[in-house]
Amino acid sequence: MELQVQKREKLGRGVKALRKQGLVPAELYGKGLENFHVSVPAKEFKKVYKESGENTVVQVVMDKKKYPVLIQDVSYAPVSGDVTSVDFYQVRMDEKLKVGVPVEFVGISLAVKEKNGLLVKALQEVQVEALPADIPHDFKVDLSKISDIGQSIYVKDLEVPANVRVLVNPETVVVTVTAKVTEEEELAMQQAAAAGVEGVKVETEEKKAEREAAKAVTGEAATPGATPDAKVAPTKAAPAKATPTKETPKK
Repeated sequence: MELQVQKREKLGRGVKALRKQGLVPAELYGKGLENFHVSVPAKEFKKVYKESGENTVVQVVMDKKKYPVLIQDVSYAPVSGDVTSVDFYQVRMDEKLKVGVPVEFVGISLAVKEKNGLLVKALQEVQVEALPADIPHDFKVDLSKISDIGQSIYVKDLEVPANVRVLVNPETVVVTVTAKVTEEEELAMQQAAAAGVEGVKVETEEKKAEREAAKAVTGEAATPGATPDAKVAPTKAAPAKATPTKETPKK
């Protein structure tokens, strides 16, 4: 795949004029390479990006020279959804890269269709390491392989090319099907949780009453017959007597 770009001089607020012309401002850069400010036709970019994604090498052509790049950091306008900016990261074809490969779910699970299970997509992309030309476009996961509730598909079940190294634990769940919680079960869980809170409150009040009773008993045992307002008179210490110092007679 190739994508024609042109160097641009307009920066900052000047990029608004480019967008009105149907162009997207972009940056072309790479490790140890010069940074170029470029623009790319919006329609052509959308077409290529839809096919390549962010992990397939695209040949960016500028002044008849080709640059192998990965498309990164695509920004969109919040209302219109139009592409507002994009980065082209130039790669070396002989150096391995670490990238995230998206997971594409296909097919229908019988556990969902016939057994009313709940499909849980636990992983949206898988981190891998490979040469740029060997990076997979995506990992397809066939949901029809899940026929029973409780079954899962793991990273180890993915079809990974031999020259691609997966960086994720092979036991990581990609997708699973669980049983749906009925309204009755949800209500029962809420009631159980509420009962647990009440139990804690009652237990706390009981413990508090026990502590107050224990304090009262301890106080009575310590001062039998004493009234609540009785005060213990402080014991006065005997005044210290000074020992006279004998003066040694002078010789």
